[in-house]
Amino acid sequence: MAFFRDRKQEDGAPSETMRPTLSHQPLGFETVLGANAKLEGKLESKGNVRLDGSFKGTLEITGNILVGETARIEADINARNISIAGAVRGNVTGKKVQLLRTGRIWGDITAHALTTEEGAFIDGKITMTGRDMNTGLPSFDEEEQEEQVATTADTQELEVTEDETQAEEETESAEDATEES
Repeated sequence: MAFFRDRKQEDGAPSETMRPTLSHQPLGFETVLGANAKLEGKLESKGNVRLDGSFKGTLEITGNILVGETARIEADINARNISIAGAVRGNVTGKKVQLLRTGRIWGDITAHALTTEEGAFIDGKITMTGRDMNTGLPSFDEEEQEEQVATTADTQELEVTEDETQAEEETESAEDATEES
């Protein structure tokens, strides 16, 4: 068993001491807030976090975050990947956001990818960011979108002007034909 590795081996030679290796991305959860726990403030972590209790404040997580079914969160959440099964009152920003069937969110969601299960609840604005899914090209930023809208409006105005000019010419031709007869 791993608990007894420091004991001497049967031949009398000491065994090597086991040292945990720290990976850059932990496989499980590095930080867990239990269902009966309450915490207020700012939580920053480079690892994965699971919240099952009550939290009020700000969450700045470089890793992933799981908001469990029993969690009651009043905070803005910034993390790489976010799964929500509990209640969140605050804005959520991440690369991937997953809202499970028991998940409820009152706030805006900003993500590259969003998945929701049937039964999930969202009361807020959803903004998709990142690369365009179909072309793989970078998405427009706000200035480019405004510029594109202005260009589209100019094009539509130009088309209307051309249509009006063509209609006026047809009317004049019809009047000339009527005068000749």
